Amino acid sequence: MPGSVRALRGATTVAEDTEAQVTERVQELLGAVMARNGLELDDVISVIFTATADVVSMFPATAARGVGFGAVPLLCASEIPVPGSMPHCIRVLLHVTTERPPADLRHVYLHGAQVLRDDLPV
Repeated sequence: MPGSVRALRGATTVAEDTEAQVTERVQELLGAVMARNGLELDDVISVIFTATADVVSMFPATAARGVGFGAVPLLCASEIPVPGSMPHCIRVLLHVTTERPPADLRHVYLHGAQVLRDDLPV
């Protein structure tokens, strides 16, 4: 396994909690994380998803399997319900191998989740 083990973060929101919307947004988020960091599926070690309590139509991992992540260990968990936190939010943490130094990694925040990390480039 070449490179170092690194972690990449990302998040997105859904306008409505439907299987179609969760699938679209999760697949878009994973595609953006992979593309912005020059990754291939073989670089991914594992993926952890969290979702807020108002996202229950499906597991984000199911959407990930639809774009080739079927052989990657995937885990879904509930986001802790902190008062005032962003609703309809899906977060992701990917563990990957990469030659890129940490300063060159690009975390991805899409749709309403962009405000969570407005310090990051879009």
